[in-house]
Amino acid sequence: MPTFTALTTLEGRKPAYALGEAMERLIPEPTGVGVFEVEDGSGLWEVGGYFEQAPDQTALAILAATMGAKDFVVSELPETDWVAHVRRELSPVEAGRFFVYGSHDADKVPEGCEPLLIEAAMAFGTGHHGTTLGCLRVLDRLANDGMVGQSVADIGCGTAVLAMAAARIWPNPVLASDIDEVAVDVARANAAANGLSDRLICVEAAGFDHPELASKAPFDLIFANILKGPLVALAPDMAAALAPNGKAILSGILNEQADDVIEVYARSGINLLNRESIGDWTTLTVQKLP
Repeated sequence: MPTFTALTTLEGRKPAYALGEAMERLIPEPTGVGVFEVEDGSGLWEVGGYFEQAPDQTALAILAATMGAKDFVVSELPETDWVAHVRRELSPVEAGRFFVYGSHDADKVPEGCEPLLIEAAMAFGTGHHGTTLGCLRVLDRLANDGMVGQSVADIGCGTAVLAMAAARIWPNPVLASDIDEVAVDVARANAAANGLSDRLICVEAAGFDHPELASKAPFDLIFANILKGPLVALAPDMAAALAPNGKAILSGILNEQADDVIEVYARSGINLLNRESIGDWTTLTVQKLP
């Protein structure tokens, strides 16, 4: 069965989410609707829907005009098993002591590494993206420098690859949270596949808004591999959740956005320790003042 996509852009978060909600009421109904900020500093948001039947282009045109969006671009996608395709294309990733791989590469796991089995799935974080890779490298470096995380949280965990990496090398259970229910399910499945179910506590939460996170704070290390906008919004809560001298590894930041994030966190008493760029993406290591 073919899949159809309908994509448009418009300015502003609130109108974008309103348009996304309106799309969900279309007939034929979309199988999924996504709303994403275009991370280029333009202020634009992308709204898209997936359809198993050809969408009603007249209804889409009315929605676009009503919401002040550009005309929808409708495309028909070929039938593709994307998970199988990604499995074929993704090769293992090495980041210091960590080795991220899919089950199809189980025979390639080297001796003496910290293996992390991550299957291609619906949540972000296979280790191949510059943001995830950057975070794993920072974690490896901190551990090499003698850090032992006693209280660790992964905010916006996706596949929970970062939380699992910390759980592999440090003694205490790690908290992994995501705002997306699917991501939390994927995180739990990955924890089970890696024999870490008793080492990861996976919760659905927006930022730090969860009793489990509140009860385990303050943290001496927090991962937040999300995007600039949510990172900036989280700065005050991050400062409250970090222990004095606690560190955070921040990513999902385009290179040109890094200075803005650094400035916002400095205003919350969290200062830059290190920055590393991989391709278009920057990973920041920051520390709360004592």
